[in-house]
Amino acid sequence: MRYDAILSETTGIVGHGGDEIEAYTARPMDPGPHPGMIVIHHMPGYDRETKEITRRFATMGYSAICPNLYTREAPGAEPDDAAATARANGGVPDERFVGDAAGAAAWLRRLPTASGTVGAIGFCSGGRQAVLTGIEVDVQATVDCYGAFVVGTPPEGFPLQVSPLADRIGELGAPLLGLFGNDDSYPSPDQVDELEKLLQQHGKTYEFHRYDGAGHAFFSVDRPSYRPEAAVDGWQKITAFLGTHLGG
Repeated sequence: MRYDAILSETTGIVGHGGDEIEAYTARPMDPGPHPGMIVIHHMPGYDRETKEITRRFATMGYSAICPNLYTREAPGAEPDDAAATARANGGVPDERFVGDAAGAAAWLRRLPTASGTVGAIGFCSGGRQAVLTGIEVDVQATVDCYGAFVVGTPPEGFPLQVSPLADRIGELGAPLLGLFGNDDSYPSPDQVDELEKLLQQHGKTYEFHRYDGAGHAFFSVDRPSYRPEAAVDGWQKITAFLGTHLGG
């Protein structure tokens, strides 16, 4: 009989600048070894839906951690309030995010059941941050779920004010899986094409899948944007990709 119990809990990890930040973790209870997954929350924040995704990875055989990137802006606040504060600031600074992601990777590798391989997945603003993780942090796989402004610049007044990563794609050190909706505006299909061209030019290992009839946030089961067919296929692609590159 397969032993499939998981442990999920909130903990503190050391992030950028030595700060202690909140993180939600979920991991299998069997001896392992298990690869690790960093789950990067969307701009709405460190919410119930993201924690469900973190637990899903544990049921798939990964030790998973979702750092609360808004810990400093609104410690102890409800996700909506923390997200509002973060939006008012234009999002999370890249340097700070990288420090937090590196702390999450280190936490995963210190687990006694760790296999040593770590991946990162992000949704919405977290998709761009997953690519940034692949550039800056020692990970073996990255998954970008409709990450805005990996290429392209946010319009004036947009809640996320970040610089594009186009000129850093050559530094990407991990294979990349990209999942995009063809009805999305950020990233638009043209921006996805531009990113794909850059990956090809730099000889990077990548895999892109695009879904007709799907826009932004098509994985979000509790939102009108949810597209079951695209989400089911997307999870199948994620499972296969991570199994190949992390040994899950």
